[in-house]
Amino acid sequence: MSQPPPIPPRGPRTRARGAASNAAGRFEPYAREAVDDGWGAEEDPPLLRTEIAFEAPRSVITRNRSPDVGFDRSINPYRGCEHGCVYCFARPSHAFLGLSPGLDFETRITAKPTAPERLAAELARPSYRPAPIAIGTNTDPYQPAERGLGIMRRILEVLRDFGHPVTVVTKGALIERDIDILGAMAAAGLARVGISLTTLDRDLARSLEPRAAAPERRLAVIRRLAAAGVPVRAMIAPVIPGLTDHEIEALLTAAREAGASAASYILLRLPLEVGPLFREWLEAARPLRAASVMARVRETRGGRDYDPAWHRRMSGSGIHAGLIARRFEVAARRLGLDRELPALRCDRFAVPGGAARQLELF
Repeated sequence: MSQPPPIPPRGPRTRARGAASNAAGRFEPYAREAVDDGWGAEEDPPLLRTEIAFEAPRSVITRNRSPDVGFDRSINPYRGCEHGCVYCFARPSHAFLGLSPGLDFETRITAKPTAPERLAAELARPSYRPAPIAIGTNTDPYQPAERGLGIMRRILEVLRDFGHPVTVVTKGALIERDIDILGAMAAAGLARVGISLTTLDRDLARSLEPRAAAPERRLAVIRRLAAAGVPVRAMIAPVIPGLTDHEIEALLTAAREAGASAASYILLRLPLEVGPLFREWLEAARPLRAASVMARVRETRGGRDYDPAWHRRMSGSGIHAGLIARRFEVAARRLGLDRELPALRCDRFAVPGGAARQLELF
């Protein structure tokens, strides 16, 4: 008599998560795998919940020399992001913490509650020279944890008090909470915001970006920011060849009607562990289109999942990447979004309290 097949092991239940797996990071010598113990237990596995850890950083301003971005310094109030965007290019950074770029990235978040105080100390150094600080370039500063912790708001308060310019990128509606600060800073030429738009398809957005604000909610955020006098750039990112690229014109039109003043785009990026995670999602969420989407993605990346070369990693290469660029250019020009936002001011920077205050911070 043949034996019944073994019961497949089950991990924790996931709800509204982007990644479908939690493979070990690339630096880990061991991998963990669930195994059926033969008892055949029928209990439901526990629900996977978000855990918040805390870090006290020695410095918070990160410097970069990338020729592909328009800033040389940034701040990340959080490591990991509960928004759970399956395509997020920042996922591989979780491997540096000994965690998985998969589910760990969106469920094991590290917050930096002392970041505002450290920022004030760094800005007060006599050697510091102001230039716009970018926030939200790696993980979203307005992810769910921010609602209770308020780290981002306190960072903005520090920047406002120092008269320091800032750019913010988010897909979180929580930024509306800080319109009072951002509006006042924008009036002084010190702030502008980028709102990331991926798709107008609510169902696709819920699957791609499960805990981020819905598309119509992000458009409402653009409307409120613009009404408060905050310059807003619509960031069509990422453009996914074969899946969302047909929405370029509709996204730009919706953003312009909501009050965006400028627009940019970034082609889908699949570095390191992001490639397998995205393919896994694609096979589950869009099985009939998975092969064609990946074929189109590789067509824009020289036959690979990703091309990390400078000057190509944001926009790709090849015929289809060129067509995407041209369509965006034409639509943005037609809608008046093909312009740069006014440069932020650095001449308003001053340490609160002057030199005496500087000495107190050391």
